[in-house]
Amino acid sequence: MKWLVLVAAIVFNSTANILIKTAVANTKAENIVALIKDRSFSVPTLAGISCFVLALAAFSYVLCKTNLSVAYPILVSGCFLTIGLVSWLFFKESITLVQILGFLLIIVGIW
Repeated sequence: MKWLVLVAAIVFNSTANILIKTAVANTKAENIVALIKDRSFSVPTLAGISCFVLALAAFSYVLCKTNLSVAYPILVSGCFLTIGLVSWLFFKESITLVQILGFLLIIVGIW
């Protein structure tokens, strides 16, 4: 059960980051204050915050059941890989050979 909840934490955290990126993607804000004023109550921002809260709840549960030294690297690497793939597919961000090698090293190192 804890591993399923950890996967949920990865999905919620990755989704939150993607939603926040969507919320700020086309902003013309000149500074952080303007960005906050402009995007704080947008649907993607609020949905992203909600996903962060769900990720925190799920990860907190996982930490009750397993070691931080095990759970955190899996969470971070899962999010890193998921966000990298989604950024490439949906945001058309480039992925370099160095990043691909980094992804492979993370997979080998964690698993």
